[in-house]
Amino acid sequence: MERKQTTILNKFQRLFSVLMLLIFSLSANAATEVLEFDSTQQEQRYHELIDELRCLVCQNQNLADSNAALAQDLRERTYQMVRSGDSSDEIIDYMVARYGEFIMYRPPLRTSTYLLWFGPLVFLLLAVFTVVLYWRRVRRNTGAKLDAASRQKVRQLLDD
Repeated sequence: MERKQTTILNKFQRLFSVLMLLIFSLSANAATEVLEFDSTQQEQRYHELIDELRCLVCQNQNLADSNAALAQDLRERTYQMVRSGDSSDEIIDYMVARYGEFIMYRPPLRTSTYLLWFGPLVFLLLAVFTVVLYWRRVRRNTGAKLDAASRQKVRQLLDD
């Protein structure tokens, strides 16, 4: 009798596990957006744009990866503009005019963004320069010159 109850319990656990797996997999598919495009070029351009535009709410995520409400709104606006025939440049210009250059994942090279583009390289070069100077100084100090008396003591120790 006890063995029969155990097998029924095991079957119930398996059935419950399978049902939970199905429920979670269905909810994961429900989160994907289904958008209709007139052509594959429009769809490709849409995906390129949402990959290039940054979510303003999330930390370091583009619109494609973000689930924030603002990102959903911006994806919808991008979709509408692509469907209406706006060019990629027009869409980016619209987003920059409305939200600033921060919305661009790769901001253009301008005088205002020189530090952003070249700052890491400058800091790397400064770090390498500092390390080279430090090594030279250490190497110079390790080869300290001995006076005549010290040299004589070293020679005697080495000869013995």
